[in-house]
Amino acid sequence: MSFLTRTYPFRQSKHWLRDSIAYGVVLWAILYLLQPFGFSMYRGNKCLTAAIFGLVTSGCYAFYGWAVLNPLFQHVKPWRIWHNACTVLGLILFIAICNFLLFSFIFHFPIKPRFFFMFLYWTAIIGIILTTASTGIAYNRFLRDQMETLLNKTTEEQKDILITIHDTNVRADDLCIPINDLLYLEARKNNVSVCYMQEGKPTYKEVHTTLTAVIEELNDYQNIFQCHRSFVVNVNNITSARGNSNGYQLMLATCPDVIPVSRAYVPRLKAFIA
Repeated sequence: MSFLTRTYPFRQSKHWLRDSIAYGVVLWAILYLLQPFGFSMYRGNKCLTAAIFGLVTSGCYAFYGWAVLNPLFQHVKPWRIWHNACTVLGLILFIAICNFLLFSFIFHFPIKPRFFFMFLYWTAIIGIILTTASTGIAYNRFLRDQMETLLNKTTEEQKDILITIHDTNVRADDLCIPINDLLYLEARKNNVSVCYMQEGKPTYKEVHTTLTAVIEELNDYQNIFQCHRSFVVNVNNITSARGNSNGYQLMLATCPDVIPVSRAYVPRLKAFIA
């Protein structure tokens, strides 16, 4: 349910006429070239009949965008995932019903309530599958694209900045490194493992402190991000990311380790990259 209430980040297309024509042409091509659903048995002008179905589809798409989506986009804010899913499903049902009526008229097929409701039932099932797939794929693609903003480097701005991670053990030395060399931090019981670049390769050092204390020390640096209960990462050193709304995995520079972004921290990540 929390996924459905998230803000849907894509704006309404401003090219409804172009899109409606494109969908109509696609439907015409499918009917005329592939001739599915027994259309090959039709003895009339197949090209003209397929074009009529395409025109109806184009008209339905354009009308739905003008009469339904335009007012909704103007008055419903923020536009959420469940809003988009419902409107897409409504569009599929609207086009399907109009084409069903056209089919009944052209082929003189009697509209019986039982058959009509069965048609609506299966159209809804298929529509839900298509809606879930299209909405989910588009949203997760958006999240992956947003992850690219993490790769915007501020390395040049911070090349002369040194950070110090204090070791609370009296006999131990504090760790002082350039911030650009820091890869990630990992909490390990009473210590924090610091992974950083030294002489071109990842180096590890355990410091006797807490992850909370280190985060407070580095709070002024916006590229230091806590992505997990046990991990903090330097986003400037992220080279790639994979995953979806349930979590990510981050790869850093030449480091072989994979850094998790846990599901609980995904909302923070979204806010961080917004």
